[in-house]
This record gives sequence, structure tokens and C-alpha cells, in this order.
Amino acid sequence: MTVPGSIPLLGRSRLGTVPLLGASAPEDPARAGIIHLGLGAFHRAHAAVHTALAMQAEPGDWGIVGFANRSRRVVDPMARQDGMCSVLELSEHGARADVVDVHRGLGVMAEEPERVIAEIADPARKLLTLTVSEGGYSVSPRTGGLDVDSPALRTDLDSADPKKARSATPAAPRTVIGLLAAGLTARSRTGEPFAVLPCDNVAAAGRTTRRMVTEFLELSGADEDALAFVREHVSFPDAMVDRIVPATTPATSEQVAALLGVQDDAPVRAEKFSMWVIEDDFPAGRPAWEQGGAIMSSEVDKYEQVKLRILNGPHSLIAYLGALDGRPTIPAAFAEDWIAEATLSLIHDENLPTIDLPSDLDVQGYIEDLTHRWRNHDLGHRTRQVGSDGSMRLPQRVPTPALFHLRDGRLPAMLALTVAAWFACVVPPAGFDPGEQAAAMTDPDQARLQEIAAGATTPAAHARALLESGCLSAELAAHEEFTDLVGALLTTLVTAGPRAAAAEAMTLSLKEIR
Repeated sequence: MTVPGSIPLLGRSRLGTVPLLGASAPEDPARAGIIHLGLGAFHRAHAAVHTALAMQAEPGDWGIVGFANRSRRVVDPMARQDGMCSVLELSEHGARADVVDVHRGLGVMAEEPERVIAEIADPARKLLTLTVSEGGYSVSPRTGGLDVDSPALRTDLDSADPKKARSATPAAPRTVIGLLAAGLTARSRTGEPFAVLPCDNVAAAGRTTRRMVTEFLELSGADEDALAFVREHVSFPDAMVDRIVPATTPATSEQVAALLGVQDDAPVRAEKFSMWVIEDDFPAGRPAWEQGGAIMSSEVDKYEQVKLRILNGPHSLIAYLGALDGRPTIPAAFAEDWIAEATLSLIHDENLPTIDLPSDLDVQGYIEDLTHRWRNHDLGHRTRQVGSDGSMRLPQRVPTPALFHLRDGRLPAMLALTVAAWFACVVPPAGFDPGEQAAAMTDPDQARLQEIAAGATTPAAHARALLESGCLSAELAAHEEFTDLVGALLTTLVTAGPRAAAAEAMTLSLKEIR
């Protein structure tokens, strides 16, 4: 389609005139072997890219039926573009854009949950991938099991339980775990094997998803045949994903148009670096991802530790300190020597000693690459974006390494600084203005956390109330030394600023607890 006086819209008719990344999937949607939940920018710049490259090396029926969570913001423009989108790759060598053509069906989970269930039951679909953010897995921060305190999850459980359902036709699930449980129950009637592959920053994501789905089925009174099918014929491989994908801006479409000569209303921006480490456990088959740049490995858990503690945790610290210092982007924040120094101290001194490294990883080279990635001004990764959703992300990034040091009698002060800076940005103490960048951060638990800390009269009391709520972990909150340190650093943050707090944390890092 071409609008008079404008450039043509991206679509199938433009194939051959635009650079294609990898290969196109077979056009017939019935041959699409993959379902994806969470049709956001990360999926389109990561798994979709690796899948296209895999099909270039080894063709197969690996089109993707993709579902957005709740919004049609991406679905509608991609539908107008025959499922296509472009990836704008930004590196020190400049920008390039390529088209990805692997999506063969589009929808919205919240609008058509019955269709999601039907797709999972379809024997033509061989595996399902997930990018639904940490909160999509319904893991209780209090127990580590299924979050039965969640109203949405509780509603799904009651609706699925034949003893509690108000009608013979249960209401469609509203949660990802509820949808997976319902879909796998429907698939159990065919007996066709299946794989569920999470692609989010969740520790032991495959095992975690298996546990949540199994607990859901058990608590909802599922029949034994469905439970046996999930246990015996559904795999939940672990995976580690790593690519910086900044938010798309209006300028992204303009840049793509200049490079490709077509209008793309659903482009994504990404850095050149991309890593995907996957446990090879797919009973119904998979694309040749290892030929598309992925690493098939039995050490996914070790790669996860590297990602969570060398990239993700420090990335959060850069975002919070940078936002509090008024820096709009990660490169602008990391360019500040004191922020870079604090970040590298967190990596080398506190996080790296807690990691069981993969056998074939050059960790110093990985860290060196990472510093270059954080300095990539072309990406313009915003501190407000990286710092959002801390209540879902920090429980994965802080408690385990912090407890490692606390149990050995050392103060993990840089980890405590990360927590204090998160509180200052997203749940600031009364009377403290964190600034425009921090105030723009969002968090699904923000209102609840603000209510918890509402009665605190000092920053230290503010920090204690939040930690004792279990927002990170009950075990970590039980360590008085850590709670006191977060309170002290939060006090410094609000009275003397982030630079002073970072300097204080540096002097206390790994100090012995008396």
C-alpha cells in the first residue's frame, strides 16, 4: 500500500526491494510451528531475528503466531504490514536496518484468550516462547511459589476449579500462567508433545514456569491426565537472553524510512550484540537456532548468573544513580566517572565472586564488551526505561548475591546502594523530589509500596518498612545489617545526593560485620 505523496508501506509486495534479515517463514499460517506470547520490542529484535537467521541456514515450518499482552499498539501496524517489521541496528559503525518476516499470525491475549488456548492445543504448533516480563510468571516474592495472593491469579484458579466455577464454562484465564495451564490441558487431549521456552530475565525460567504451571493445575483441580501430560510430554527449557533494545521513538520510523525507503509503523531499535543461550530440550522439534547465532548449552544456569549479576543488576544501578543525577540516558550516566566506578565495583567486588562461571565464557571480555555497550550513545537507552519495574526485577538481581556476602560476615554495600537508589527513585521518602528522570519510572507495585512506607518519618524508617514488607525477600530483610545499611544510604541519597551515597557505599563495600 502507498499513500499518495508518501513512501510505500512495508509489506510483502516490498520483498526483494528491502534487505531481508535471514529468511522468510512459510506463508501459510497453518505451518507456523511457534507460538509467542508478549509481542514487544525485545521479542522482535531477539528471538524473531535468531529464528529468521536459523531458517536461512536450515528452512523449516517455523513461522511465529504472536500475541501481544493487552495492547494493539504493535499488532495493528504489523497486521497492515503482512506481519513484517524492521530492526534498526545501532553500533559504533553506524546504523543499518533490515526486515524480519517470520510472523504468520497476530493477536492480543487479553482480547482473545480462547484463541491462545486453541493455538497451544493445535498439533501443528511445536513450541511456545515467552517474553512477558518477570511479573508474568506469577511468582510470589513472599514464598517463591505460585502467587495465590494475586487477585487475577486467584480469579483464574477459582474459575478453572470445577468445584468453585460458577458455570459449566469457565471464564477465560487472564494471567499468562492460567493461559498456559488451560492451553496445555487442551493439548493433553491430543497427546502431542510440546515445549514452553521462557525468554525473560527470570532465574531458572524454564523450571520456574514448569513449577508455576504445575501448581496452578494442582490448585485448580485439574484432572490427572492433564498433570501427567505436562510432567511427561511438555518440556520447559531454560534460556538466557541478552540484547539491549531501547524504546522505539517517533524518530525510529523516520530513520528506517531513510534507510529502507519504506514506512514501518512497528520498527524496533537494538544494539549489534545479541546472545541467546538455550537448553536443548524440544520434544517436538525446533529451528536450527545454533545456526542462527544461539548457543545450545547445558550450562544455562551459569549464563543466567552472568547476565543477572554482571549486566542486569549493574544496569539497574546505572539507571537509578543516573536518574537521580538528572541523566536521561544510560550512556550519559555511565559517562560520569563516579557512576562507572560504582558500577564496576558492584560487578568485580560484590557480584563476580558469587558466580559459578560457564566453562567457555571469557568473563573479562564479556565485561569489557559490556562497558562499550553502556557507552553506546546511538542507542540512547533511557534511564527511566531501565529503572522501571524494579519490584519485578530486583528480587532476581539483589538477594542471592547479597545473602552470599552477609552469610560470610561481609557488607554488600553496592547491592544495598542499588536498593536504596531504587527506593529513592520509585518510592521516595516524604519531601524528597527525585527529579524528572526518576519520577518518570513506573512500577506495578508502586502504589502498594508507597502505602507501606506512608507512615515512615525518616529515610531509614522508610527503607525498613519497605524491606520488611518482603519486597525483595524475607530472608534478606531479616539481616539487620543490610536493612540498616540501606536506610543509611537512602538517608545520604536524600540529604547529600547520589554521588555522596555512591562514595559512602564504596568505602563500606565488603567491610566485615562486627
